[in-house]
Amino acid sequence: MSAYPFLVLPIPWLVSPETVLFREKLQEKVEDNDRLGLPSSHNDSIFIYREVPFFRLDASISSLEQQLKSAKAQNMPKTGSGLVSFDEMKQRFLNFKKHKYLEEMEHFQTLADVQTPKFMVIACVDSRVCPSNILGFQPGEAFMVRNVANIVPPLENGPTETNAALQFAVNTLEVENIFIIGHSNCAGIQALMNMQDEENHSFVEKWVAIAKNAKLRTKADANGLSFDQQCKHCEKESINLSLLNLLTYPWIEERVRKETLSVHGGYYDFLNCTFEKWTLDFKTRSSGGHGSIFSAKDRELWS
Repeated sequence: MSAYPFLVLPIPWLVSPETVLFREKLQEKVEDNDRLGLPSSHNDSIFIYREVPFFRLDASISSLEQQLKSAKAQNMPKTGSGLVSFDEMKQRFLNFKKHKYLEEMEHFQTLADVQTPKFMVIACVDSRVCPSNILGFQPGEAFMVRNVANIVPPLENGPTETNAALQFAVNTLEVENIFIIGHSNCAGIQALMNMQDEENHSFVEKWVAIAKNAKLRTKADANGLSFDQQCKHCEKESINLSLLNLLTYPWIEERVRKETLSVHGGYYDFLNCTFEKWTLDFKTRSSGGHGSIFSAKDRELWS
């Protein structure tokens, strides 16, 4: 009997040269075991292997992908600086251990047992806008999730990693603040503003389409502005839309109403290094033609 009874090999036309070599060596081992009469052993490694099909993309690459590539080229010029290797990453870790962890060991040992953050932060995945770096969050201070364009989907959209994190942060950790942070030159919002129809084919298109009402609001309020100005307007409208989407979750709406939870918006302009912050004022809730209307309070500009 083969020592690898659960081996699953890829179909021939999807096999790489490395896979062919792997399969040949593995087959030799199987034949040697069979020839020597060796029984199957639970100590032997069991491989469950499946090659992922390779699909060649032709010139019909989606317009969204072109937009994201264009935005990346425009917004992230090569500077020759930054993390370039795991060796450098290792040194950064050892520096953290020496100058942070060991100097604050009691604090980190406490964190090993329990976390009690006051903030739940929802931010964009953009590499230029790390909240811990910009706002100085220390370990244990903020429970955080990041996604494309810092979007909060409404309850009706079903489960995502974002609302799963929200549920844990609010119901289990009992955070006191939810802080949604957007930023300038957001490629996700640029893609949303460039979308021409409701046919969303890619994962990114389907995701940013959640914020389509922010786009519609922007088109209505800022139609005479340039595209870049419209994108900046939409970046902030999308934050406000996500603040309202938070209230579609009963366990969030209840806590906001009881004033045990506050929801805030933030906007980081990394071109000018300024930060805007505001808080949704639940007490100003009123009915409008398309649902509830709220105002903002405690607006601040950090510059």
